[in-house]
Amino acid sequence: MDSPFLYNKYVTGQHFVGRKEDCAILSNLLSQNENVVLWEPVGAGKKSIVHQVLTKMRVSGSRFVTGEMTALDIRSNEAFARRFGSAVIRLVASTPDEYSRIVTTYLQGSHFVFDQTAYSSSDTILSTNWEVDENDIRAVLRLPYRLSVDRGERIIMIIDEFQNLDLTEDGEKLFKLMEEAIDEGRRLGIKGFSFIFLGSMCNAMRDIFVKRHFFYRRVERLKLSKVDEREIVEHIIKGFLASGKVIDRDLIGGACRLFKCDLFYINHFTSICDSLSKGYIMEPVLLEALDTIISINRGRFVSIMNDLTTFQVSLLKAIVDGYTKFSTAEVIRKYSLNSSANVRRLKDALMKKEILTFVGDDERPVIFDPLFEYWLKNTYFKNQ
Repeated sequence: MDSPFLYNKYVTGQHFVGRKEDCAILSNLLSQNENVVLWEPVGAGKKSIVHQVLTKMRVSGSRFVTGEMTALDIRSNEAFARRFGSAVIRLVASTPDEYSRIVTTYLQGSHFVFDQTAYSSSDTILSTNWEVDENDIRAVLRLPYRLSVDRGERIIMIIDEFQNLDLTEDGEKLFKLMEEAIDEGRRLGIKGFSFIFLGSMCNAMRDIFVKRHFFYRRVERLKLSKVDEREIVEHIIKGFLASGKVIDRDLIGGACRLFKCDLFYINHFTSICDSLSKGYIMEPVLLEALDTIISINRGRFVSIMNDLTTFQVSLLKAIVDGYTKFSTAEVIRKYSLNSSANVRRLKDALMKKEILTFVGDDERPVIFDPLFEYWLKNTYFKNQ
């Protein structure tokens, strides 16, 4: 029997929990042909909500095709153009002849070609006959707009790990070319294509979209709300009942609070509980499951800490201890932080490492990973 607690892939349908208002907002934005950006930590449910909404839109009668690519390993603008263009072409074509026809028709004048030999050997749709330049990238970015008009097809393109495009040889130039394509599409009144940008490096995404103002008024940000604890508890209880098991509501509520309602960790945790138990699930099972999920992630946590300087560890210790103001004489002296200028550098360094962020007018520190925070408090800093 399949586990009701899925954590290794995005979920839709009966496995999708909460966020009804977020779904309604996203559906409304896509129905109005808006471009959308979501940035949340790994496992927060970005892909789940996108595919849940797209599934419901199809059920309700909306007609569109959806493409998806990842920028996780993209390190050059040419690599992006190849992958993006190929993903778009595959949405509307399925044979070598169709691929060749689209490349010849829509990318004429660019350095992109369809090479039958390359396609046969490595499934490559876009090859090049010269070094790729700005005009080539422009042509690829215009491609979905032109195809949507000529074919009367509504196209939605998802770019996952979008922040990694900033790691190319000229990320800013790529962003500007994407802005040009969006602006041109609007100027021509084309409403058949939308981007969905997803990012798991929250500080890097915020730097692109907020601090540097790329895509300003061109994309709408959807900030995911926290899933209500009661909805998670009901989901877990029903999941266990389906396999003939019972768990105390208060116990699972405590687990939700420990993981701060992070659905990835909760589903992983309850999946471990499911594998360890028969019948009534008692507290010892939950404690063993907690030890198991910590042991699974311990290597990653240790690697994070080994990558930090002594000063960065000291600031992290102050955060774990509950301090929110780090430039006071008391905190600087207690944690050997040297100076307020050094504190600012340490905060920037921990943000660049995507360990934490600072929210609100009071810049309250928030550690992204709830299990990492628990491990810091109860293992790493336990004897300090």
